[in-house]
Amino acid sequence: MIKRILLLITLILQFSFLHAGIVILNGLTHSYKIENGKVYKGKVAIENTGNNPQSVKLYLQDFSYNADGTTQYATLQTNKRTNGEWIKFNTNLITLKGKEKTEVFYEITVPNQITDPGSYWSVIIVEPVEDIKPSDNKPGVSITSIVRYAIQVITDYEGDKAKPDLKFESVKVEKEEGKQTAKIAIANNGNLYCKPTATIEIYNRKTGVKVGTFSSITMGLLPSTSKTFYIDISKVPPDKYKATIMATDEEENAFALNVELEVKND
Repeated sequence: MIKRILLLITLILQFSFLHAGIVILNGLTHSYKIENGKVYKGKVAIENTGNNPQSVKLYLQDFSYNADGTTQYATLQTNKRTNGEWIKFNTNLITLKGKEKTEVFYEITVPNQITDPGSYWSVIIVEPVEDIKPSDNKPGVSITSIVRYAIQVITDYEGDKAKPDLKFESVKVEKEEGKQTAKIAIANNGNLYCKPTATIEIYNRKTGVKVGTFSSITMGLLPSTSKTFYIDISKVPPDKYKATIMATDEEENAFALNVELEVKND
């Protein structure tokens, strides 16, 4: 039994190492400001960091996510603001030699009839393909581990006429990796992609004296999606506090919420 477990772990590690050799060189978010009827060009730069040849396929899906950590990938046209039908690749299947780099080009052909300002998006999935070879070896279960990349392609139409609308869904203080952490779920109910930062100002409940200001990392937030923003407040002593939570994006759109917080001693 132990030998079988060790063999299984070895197989998983081998396949994981193989697929981890594919990396994306030019980012996982590609953004464009678009106009009706125009064509825009982009590319996906891929490198095979392994020593063996690797085939890779590219395809499009619709994409959304929620503050509970779930991510949904779906067929095109599932999202009413998809741009997946506008995007065409020069090829959707490539094979890279060991240590080889290449670029796959795509074009975004914007329709003439867009009337609703805001963001449209889909994702390019970059997925290693395992060559299937017939074998006369002993029958058994073949296990593979596939590491896919999802590259967001975000197109903003008349962004000056659209805006994000950030709403606070929940605020919790919980232990995260041993640290007291404010977990702030924020939804974008607007029609424009934005990149907000969550900030919390904490005040003594009795005196009103500010205890400190703490911030999350900046994260992108698509329309009709939500994410949880994590803020380390482990320097705040256990007690009950008043707090002001703010979400501010790169265009300085600001949204605020007053809450009461309890930092527990556990």
